[in-house]
Amino acid sequence: MKHSVTLNHDLGRVTNPKTLSLALGALGVVYGDIGTSPLYAIRECFHGLHAIELTENNIMGVLSLVFWSLTVVVSVKYVTFILKADNNGEGGIFALLSLVPKPVRRISQGARSAVVLAGIFGAALLYGDGIITPAISVLSAVEGLTVATEAARPMVLPCTIVILFALFLAQYRGSSAIGNVFGPIMMLWFVTIAVFGMESIIRNPRVFLAINPAYGYEFFAVNHLHGMVVLGSVVLCITGGEALYADLGHFNRKAIRMSWLGIVFPALLLNYYGQGAKLLEQPELAFNPFYGLVPRSLLYPMVVLSTIATIIASQAMISGVFSLTQQAVQLGYLPRVHITHTSEETRGQIYISWVNWAMMFACIGLVLAFRESSRLAGAYGIAVTATMTATSIIYFYVVSKTWNWSFWKAVPLVGIFLFFDLAYFGANLLKILDGGWFTLAVGTLIMVMMTTWKDGREKLSRKKLASRSPLAPFLEEVAKQQPLRVPGTAVFMTISPVGTPAPLTHHFRHNHVLHEQVVLLSIIPVDVPHISPGERLTVEALGQGFYRLEAYYGFTESPHVPKIMHQAEHLGLKTDPATTTFYLGRETLLTTGKSRMMRWRKALFAFISRNIQSPAVYFRLPPDRVIELGVEVEF
Repeated sequence: MKHSVTLNHDLGRVTNPKTLSLALGALGVVYGDIGTSPLYAIRECFHGLHAIELTENNIMGVLSLVFWSLTVVVSVKYVTFILKADNNGEGGIFALLSLVPKPVRRISQGARSAVVLAGIFGAALLYGDGIITPAISVLSAVEGLTVATEAARPMVLPCTIVILFALFLAQYRGSSAIGNVFGPIMMLWFVTIAVFGMESIIRNPRVFLAINPAYGYEFFAVNHLHGMVVLGSVVLCITGGEALYADLGHFNRKAIRMSWLGIVFPALLLNYYGQGAKLLEQPELAFNPFYGLVPRSLLYPMVVLSTIATIIASQAMISGVFSLTQQAVQLGYLPRVHITHTSEETRGQIYISWVNWAMMFACIGLVLAFRESSRLAGAYGIAVTATMTATSIIYFYVVSKTWNWSFWKAVPLVGIFLFFDLAYFGANLLKILDGGWFTLAVGTLIMVMMTTWKDGREKLSRKKLASRSPLAPFLEEVAKQQPLRVPGTAVFMTISPVGTPAPLTHHFRHNHVLHEQVVLLSIIPVDVPHISPGERLTVEALGQGFYRLEAYYGFTESPHVPKIMHQAEHLGLKTDPATTTFYLGRETLLTTGKSRMMRWRKALFAFISRNIQSPAVYFRLPPDRVIELGVEVEF
C-alpha cells in the first residue's frame, strides 16, 4: 500500500504523514516560547527601559540584528548542529552533558569538572526561564487590551494573575488531554501573525533591505554602548531556542526542522519586519507595535488568540521544567521527589507538585513586583543567553573529545556560536539592576543546591561503602548460624550493589532472623535517556536464599519497584507481593565528621536530607509493607 508523501527540500528526501503530524505537534510544544516573542521583542527595543531613538536607521539596524540572530543562533546553531548531538534520541542540556567523556586520556578531571559546572549552571538558569516565561508572555498578551482602550489598564494585572493561577492549577491533570489542540492553535497563530506582518510590509517593502548585515554594523557604529544595551532586548527574539533541543526526544530532528524552516522562521520574520514597517509609518505605535499591526476590528479576538498562544508557550515551558527536574533527580543533582505520570500512553507527561506550586507563587510574585512586561524583560535575557553559552561550551567538548573533530574544524564553528552567545550575554549583564538579578539569584541558588546535593551524596556514599563489610563473609555467617527463616521475601534497597547493605546488617544482628528469600535491590542510574526492557534487570543467585537484583534506569525514567519485582519473575526470581517486605535505610546526618566540605554546605546537605520525602514514596512502595531502619552517620 502506497503512502502519500510530501517533498521536503530541506532534507532532500520525502516526508511521510507521521512526520507531518509530529511537525504540527512541534508547533505547540517546541515553538510556543519563541513563537510568542513578537509580542514584546521589538517593543522593548524602542519603548522599553533602555529604548533607542526611533529613527529609520535604528529600525533597520534592529531588524537586521533580528534576522541574523534568528538565522545564526536558531537556524544554524540549534537546527543544523546542536540537534545532531542527541543522546539516544534525547536532547537538552543534561543529555548533552552526558555525552562529555569521562576523565581519562581525552579530557582532564579539571576540564570535565568545569564543563559539568557550566552545564549545571545552565540547567539551573532554565528554572529562572521557566518562571519568567509564563509571567512575561501572559502579561504581554493581556496588555493588548490597553491598545484598544486605556480603561482596561486596571484589569491587566488581575486578569494575568487569574490566568496564571488557572494554568498552574490545571497542571495536575496533565497536558496530554489538551496537547492535541496545541499544534493547530499555534498553526493559526503563526499564519495570523505572518498575514498581519505581510500586510504592513506590502505598504513599505524596503524593510527587507535590513537583511543586509551592514545595517547591523552601522547600528553599533552609531549607538556604541547604547546599541549593546538594545542588543539585550533583541535577544528576546530567540528566547525559547533551547526548547528546540530539549524537546528532541518528544518529536524528532526531521519534524523539528520542518516546522522551523517551513512555518515558524518565515512567520516570525514577516511579523518582525511588519512591525518595523509599521514603525516607519507610525512611530507613535512604538508602545506596542505588535498590536499596532492588528486592525482595530480584530483587536479583541487577537488579544484572545495571543493569550491562548502564551498559555500554550507557558504550558510547554512548565512541562520542560518538570522534565528537567526528573533528569536532575535521576542524575543525582536533586533529591528524590514524587513524580506523577499523568499519561500511561505518552512518555514524558509528568507532574511534580512542589515544583508546580513553587513556580506558580514565583510567577505571580514576579507579576505583582514588576507589574509591566517591559520591566520583566531585563530579567528574561540573562537566563536564555547564559544557557546558550553553556550549551556552546559543552558542545565544543562533545565534538572535540567525544566525536574527535579536529581542532581546526571545532574551534571556528563553536567560536561563531560563542561570539553571538557572549555578545548577547554581555549585553544582558548591563541590565542586571533592571531585573537580571532575579534570574542570576534563582540560578545561583539552584546551582548551589544541585552541587551541594551531588557532592554530599557522593561523599556519603563513599563513606558508607568504606564501612560496608563484604557480602561473602556475611553469607558464610548466615550459613554457620542457620538463623530462623520466616516465610516471605525481604527486599533491602541499597544504592550500591557492592558489599552488605547496612540495614541488612543491623536487622540480622538485632533480630537474628531472616526471611526465606532475601533480595538486595539496587536502582542504578545511567547516562542514557532510556533503557530497553530487555536490558533493565539482572538477577544473580548468591546462595543461602539471597539474590542480587540490579535495575538500570535512564535519566528520563522514574523507577517503579513493584513493577521491577514483577518483571524479575521472568528472570526466575519468584515473589508474592502479599508476603514481600521492603527495608530502607534512613540516615541521620551529623556534620561533625572529617569530610572535606565547607560547614555551611554540610548544614545545607543535612537540612535537605531531613526534609526530603521518604524513598518509599519515590520508589512507589506499598506503604503497609515498608520498614525503615535508622542510623547516624558522621560526614
